[in-house]
Amino acid sequence: MSAELIEGEPIAERIKDEVRRAVAQMPVAPRLAAVLATDNPGAKFYAGSQQKSCAEVGIEYELHDSERAGALETADQLKAYVQALNADPGVNGIILLVPVPEGVNPREIQMEIAPQKDAEGMHPANIGRLFYGDFSLAPCTPHAVVTMLREAGVDLKGKETVVVGHSEIVGKPTLVMLLRSLMESPTVTCCHIATRDLAFHTRRADILIVAAGKAGLVRGDMLKEGAVVIDVGINRVKVEVGGKKKTRIVGDVEFEAAREVASAITPVPGGVGLVTTAMLLSNTVECARRQT
Repeated sequence: MSAELIEGEPIAERIKDEVRRAVAQMPVAPRLAAVLATDNPGAKFYAGSQQKSCAEVGIEYELHDSERAGALETADQLKAYVQALNADPGVNGIILLVPVPEGVNPREIQMEIAPQKDAEGMHPANIGRLFYGDFSLAPCTPHAVVTMLREAGVDLKGKETVVVGHSEIVGKPTLVMLLRSLMESPTVTCCHIATRDLAFHTRRADILIVAAGKAGLVRGDMLKEGAVVIDVGINRVKVEVGGKKKTRIVGDVEFEAAREVASAITPVPGGVGLVTTAMLLSNTVECARRQT
């Protein structure tokens, strides 16, 4: 048995096509402001990827780093800068790139972003709307997860579904979004760092969503035969190739072993991450709509 791949690219391209058409009908192109307060290489790479994706659909992307914004080293400086972006009518969406400087709580900064400009969908006001089934400005990664399940034709009704990870960014919003329908929702279990026997839960799962940020956390023998596996993890690991150490991107699930047990699985890279970026573009358009 070899699992069907739930690939992110065709789903992301469909979403980007929708965004592209929406942007073409707007009098002014939406503008997304990304705030980068550190020199972290990973964050800079992510910013470059965002800029490329925005350009593909006609969204203007602005990187607000220390060269453009001046000092962004303290919470007060970051809050003041975000407030200025809130007040700028030319800015439609705002995203805070992490990590932030040491001693700064990223949640406090994200809460300063105006709800109608919250391109990540992480403001408490937007998170609260999830509980009422309003996903119009939902967190990007959880929205990518439920979209991929839907696009793959997975029937959620009553299915035993296990989410590994309970972060505010992925795990918790995913739980809420899975429970959207009164009659069509799965039965959801949440596992986390305090779970005593992870394998007990994962082996029961018809649908397994893993977002723990730990490479190889879920092995093939921890899966139920025929399960659908959504791997959210993105981990950089060192492997030896031809006597040299190289960096590989892997998920939280041991892919090759899991593919022999599951009925469908998302690859890493090439899976959830691509759809997450597309959701950021979609959210930026939604932010622009809310400001017209």
